[in-house]
Amino acid sequence: MNSTTAYKGKLLIIDDEVVAVENLAHAFRKSDYIVTTRTTGPGGIEALENEQFDVIITDLRMERADGMAVLKHAQEKDPDTAVIMITGYATIDSAIEATKAGAYHYIAKPFRLEEVRKVVANAMERVHLVRENHALRSLMDKQQSGQNIITQDTAMQRILDTARQVAVADCNVLIIGESGTGKELVARYTHSHSDRTDGPFIAVNCGALQEELLANELFGHEKGAYTGALEARKGLIEAAEGGTLFLDEIAEMSLAMQVKLLRVIQEHEVQRLGSTRPIPINVRFIAATNRDLKNSVASGRFRQDLYFRLDVVTLNIPPLSERRDDIPLLAYFFLKKYSHRNNRQVEDISPEAMEILCDYDYPGNVRELENLIERGVALADDKHLLPKHLPPTLTERSIQIIRNKGQRLPTLEQQQNQYIQWVLDQTGGNRTKAAEVLGIGRASLWRKLKENK
Repeated sequence: MNSTTAYKGKLLIIDDEVVAVENLAHAFRKSDYIVTTRTTGPGGIEALENEQFDVIITDLRMERADGMAVLKHAQEKDPDTAVIMITGYATIDSAIEATKAGAYHYIAKPFRLEEVRKVVANAMERVHLVRENHALRSLMDKQQSGQNIITQDTAMQRILDTARQVAVADCNVLIIGESGTGKELVARYTHSHSDRTDGPFIAVNCGALQEELLANELFGHEKGAYTGALEARKGLIEAAEGGTLFLDEIAEMSLAMQVKLLRVIQEHEVQRLGSTRPIPINVRFIAATNRDLKNSVASGRFRQDLYFRLDVVTLNIPPLSERRDDIPLLAYFFLKKYSHRNNRQVEDISPEAMEILCDYDYPGNVRELENLIERGVALADDKHLLPKHLPPTLTERSIQIIRNKGQRLPTLEQQQNQYIQWVLDQTGGNRTKAAEVLGIGRASLWRKLKENK
């Protein structure tokens, strides 16, 4: 094996039949696993004390310390390790008990090598996903303080690097991105890393108010400026003095309002409605939009001079579908947020649920993911968020009626096989539980699986 080989994982094989151990070890080493072997239960337990393994294959019946002892020790040492029991037909009931006690799977003797390979590959994938999720939760906890943004995506990290650089320059910033990508979070992040961090951060949605109301919100008014103006009132521009004003959905602002805003930015002063007296201001402007402002300028819907005033530095926020590495990290962040907010004890996301979340395209971006996790926390009935706590539209995708666009429709047999495999995945590979879910006998399930190989 050369030094560039990418190993699939660490495997411990324990069996008092030396030949069986050697055969399995040879096969898995050829398949690029790091393999450790022991021929006694105590020897396997000793190996567990000295090293961490991803998957353990152990015979159930051994002298001095059997597979159940190995299972118990493995769970105490590292609950994430997957234990696969090898058992003779006469001890199937014991193997089922081992599965209930936490074993990942059991395989009856005599077994086919391909069957063992498949079970080990599935176990490895599950263990790696669980451990990755634990690592992401730890990373999320470290990033959660202050105005940090939860991300491990390299493109997003470059954007945040740029935001930190321009933050101290005190120039205007334009943030572009689809709805739900977190444009306001990036604006707050920029503000918190600037010299204005002790000043106010005020956000206004330019598309949520009619022109007259937006003008009143931004510029304020003097007493008697219009019917009902019983006293003078500061606008949001004045209120943001010494800090940052975030103008969300800036492309929705009317051309008349754009002219007024341009003068404020150019002259560094604001004039309340009903007043002739300009008021000096010290405010940084950060604008955001989900539109292409260059096209809006070309079509005459947005003033070019205002565009250039705002577009000193542009930050383009990628959609969540282009930063999939962030999905597990954000999912755990929202899990902790809504578990705490709703006084729930939902502490983890099952590997199956995480796989479904990671496979989704998120047209609503981060905001949609947040809504999905909030829903899952509300429906969860134990410490784990499971596939059943996600909307049916997501869980149906995992059955993969048509997984890849452009491919021909699957046959009935293919669809049945996919569904059987999906049920097996949901039950952690437990054939007895899977047969119950499918409504067939275990022997029928075994026959169908054999036919599919």
